[in-house]
Amino acid sequence: MKQASTQSAAADVAAIAGVAEAYLRGVYEGDTVALAALFAPEALVFGDINGQPYLKTIASYLEGVAGRASPQSLGEPYRMRVLSADSMGNIGSVRLHSPMLGFNYHLYLTLRRSESGWRIVNKTFAHIP
Repeated sequence: MKQASTQSAAADVAAIAGVAEAYLRGVYEGDTVALAALFAPEALVFGDINGQPYLKTIASYLEGVAGRASPQSLGEPYRMRVLSADSMGNIGSVRLHSPMLGFNYHLYLTLRRSESGWRIVNKTFAHIP
């Protein structure tokens, strides 16, 4: 029985990491349609940029992504990566590194499994110079 549980946990972590990879690709490409599909509608984004607090709903965050040039369109190399992923029941977390647009972002995503699969419910990040 323990082996089945371990296999299930490994599958969950792989699924969570897949969502995180899709998130990074969507950010890099500026693909707000793909990003919107990854987030729960009630998701919130919290951050710290040079000591300044940042708080947005997911709708406001996606408006910002839509209104800026994407790293891909600016010719930036893709250097984003998933650092770790974990799951516990229907909750998952991911730690990411996303250097882009002159920033050195470190992020945490919290995910929740629902009937429609794993969705991001919270994004927290900081720019670390």
